[in-house]
Parts: sequence; C-alpha cells; structure tokens
Amino acid sequence: MKKHSLKRVIKAGYLSFRRNDWLSTATILVMVLVLFIMGSMIFLGAFANTVLNNFESKIDISVYFKPEAPEQSIFAVQKDLESLPDVANVSYVSKDEALAQFKETHKNNTTIVTALDELGDNPLQSSLSVKAKKPSDYLGISDFLTQKNYQMVDKVNYYENQQVIERFGSILTTVRSSGALALLILAFISVLVAFNTIRLAIYTMRDEIGIMRLVGASAWFVRGPFLVAGVFYGIISALIATLIFFPITWFLSPKIGILVPQFDLFSYFTGNFFQFFGLMVLVGVSLGVSSSFIAIRKYLKI
Repeated sequence: MKKHSLKRVIKAGYLSFRRNDWLSTATILVMVLVLFIMGSMIFLGAFANTVLNNFESKIDISVYFKPEAPEQSIFAVQKDLESLPDVANVSYVSKDEALAQFKETHKNNTTIVTALDELGDNPLQSSLSVKAKKPSDYLGISDFLTQKNYQMVDKVNYYENQQVIERFGSILTTVRSSGALALLILAFISVLVAFNTIRLAIYTMRDEIGIMRLVGASAWFVRGPFLVAGVFYGIISALIATLIFFPITWFLSPKIGILVPQFDLFSYFTGNFFQFFGLMVLVGVSLGVSSSFIAIRKYLKI
C-alpha cells in the first residue's frame, strides 16, 4: 500500500512539475546558474591550489655572497644551514656555475650575450640555494640568517619570493570571497523563484487539494508532490549544469595547460566526475526541497 502511495506522490509531483512549464523553466535556469557558479569556483580553487603549490615547490631561499667571500666561509654557512631541522637541502652555486646557467637561459638573447662578452668580468655572485622541508619553514630559516648576520652574506632573497606568494594568496582569497557572495545572492534568488513556482502550483491545485482533504488524504500525500517537484528541479538543474561543463572544460583545458602544464582541467573534471555530479545534485535538491518546504509551510494549511 505504501509502495503504491509513493508512486502516486511521485507521479503527482511530476505532473505538478510539468503543469507550470514557464515557471519551472525559469526556476531551473536560475538554479543552473547557481550550480554553474559553484562548479566554476570548485575548478578555480583546484587551479589556484595547483598554481600555488607550483610556486611553493619552486620557492627557495637564495643566499648571495659578496664577491670577495672565500669558499671556506660559504661552506661554513652551508654547514650551519644544513644543521637546521627544517632544512631539506642546501646546494652551492659558484660564480662560474651561475654564469654558465645564466648564459644557457639567455642563449637566444644576443643582446645579453654580447653585453656579457663586452663586460669581460663575471658580474654574478656565488650563492647557496636553501630548500625547506615545508613552505612554512622558510620564515624560520630566514630569521636564522638574519640573526646570524654573516659578514660575507650580501643579501637574502626570501622576502621577495614570499611577497609573490602572499600577493597571489590575497588575490585568491578576494576572488573566492567575491564568488561566495555571488553564489549566496543567486542561491537566495533561486530559492525565491522556486518558492513562487511552488506557491503558484499550490494555488492552481487548490480544488484538487480540497477534494483530497475531503476524502481523508494524509498530510504526506497532499504535501509530498510539491516536495517531489522540488527534487525534480534540483536533479534536472544539476544534470544540465554538469553537462555544460563538459564542452567548457574540454575547450579550456589546452589553453590553461599552456599557462600551467601541471593542471589538466578536463582530466580533473572527468577524474572527479561522480563526486562533482553528486555535489551538484545534493546542492540542487537542497535548494529545490527547501524552497518547496517553505512554500508548503506558508501556503498549504492541512
């Protein structure tokens, strides 16, 4: 009996969903927009985290020494740094090695190569490249170098690199905050539109609801179809939003790959498809059902 009752509720909910075509379409479109922004924020977060991790993997502390610094002094500083528990590796780059690397990097720039040849002397400095075990350890290593105040050290470039990381993190936080605000506003609008759609459906079916009351229909049987309609809104919106991301991620993936080879947008989407779609359905159904529930509580008195 309960099984047949559930089937009737689902069928009635589907009919209620179809009865107001234009309003149902408007509700779905607004919910699709909400889910699209939410999905875009997920992809943006994954992309930004990849870029940030890439930055952090390349960041190091470069300790540059004065031209007159003897190698014995440089090796003494290297030994001190290697003794720190937060240091993963310290590599020494001599002036000659630095010049060779510089020439290799700029071998296609004839202006720089010519300028170096005319200069004659090697203008580059010996340095130590310090890699920490974790990005958060760099500050402590930098403070150690500042406290030691080695006379042969010319400069330490950690703070310049750290400013880039912090600036990028600040931009990322701003973008996420703006996206979250837009998502909340659109979610409110979608709930409002769905609320009015269910309210109109209740008004349209007022005679049928009255008859169901007279014949003794349960509160669940009367209210259930409107909740089912909210579920339909959420599922269809999630399906449409997810399908939209297929061509978008496929089109953008090679372009993003040029900027950040480590991040394949389409592979990320397809690799996390079921989790992504499940989240879309969960949020979509939550919006639809909550809108229906509010409308039922307000306008459907049983």
